[in-house]
Amino acid sequence: MTDNQLRCALAFRLESHGESSRSADDVETGGVAMSDLSLSSATAVVLAKYDHASQYESGGSEGSLYGGRDKSYADATALVIGNDPPSANGAGISGFKVVQSEIHQVVYGVDGDGLCLAVITGLKYPSRIAIQMLMELHKTFTNKFGFQFKSATANSLTKKSKPLLVEVCKKYDDLTKVDKGANLLAKVDEVKTSMQGNIAAMLVNSEQAEGLAAQSEQLNEQANVFKKKSTQLKKNMWWKNLKLTILLVLLVVGILAVILVPLILRARKAAKKND
Repeated sequence: MTDNQLRCALAFRLESHGESSRSADDVETGGVAMSDLSLSSATAVVLAKYDHASQYESGGSEGSLYGGRDKSYADATALVIGNDPPSANGAGISGFKVVQSEIHQVVYGVDGDGLCLAVITGLKYPSRIAIQMLMELHKTFTNKFGFQFKSATANSLTKKSKPLLVEVCKKYDDLTKVDKGANLLAKVDEVKTSMQGNIAAMLVNSEQAEGLAAQSEQLNEQANVFKKKSTQLKKNMWWKNLKLTILLVLLVVGILAVILVPLILRARKAAKKND
């Protein structure tokens, strides 16, 4: 499973395995200069850890570094760092390394005093943003625990540093807020989605317009047929009325003829008798 999720943030103190010399100040404070560390291997003591993945995941398999209920992620990360410790080169945190597995990646770096910060992310989370996060976390962590971490025992700073770790994880959990490239891509995707919606709406409107045009054409055809039929019906009614009128006229003429003809004949006969 690959994703761009931010999973865990951790703080370690690196201690050398070799027979390197340590200054009196280092012995008293419990710290060790990174110039004295063996680059082949070291012990990474877990000072603080925050399982950010537990905010959105229910759990993971043992040793998977997936977060959730799997609390072995800190020990597993300590082994990764111990087997391939980073080397500080300059002020602040540096010597960043990225170790990947099939489902996640561990990004970590160290400063000159042996303070090693690490973050676990999904494989698609940009490692440059993870490094940016570690550099910001290093400033705030050293400002608050710059002296304590050198003599702190395992996991003793987890509770104290939780608000700090929560804040930085929340900030870097949303890539669009910390990565201009991701922000630009998000805007492009937003515009793309909007354009796709507009195109889909246009297609729907076009289909509706075509449907309306077809209905309008059908109505026009029906209107033409109705007009023709009404004209034909009008003509038929006119001829029918004309026939009825002629029949009525003939009937009236016939009735008058039946009545008037006998009267006329009788009048003529009477006139002849008088003559």
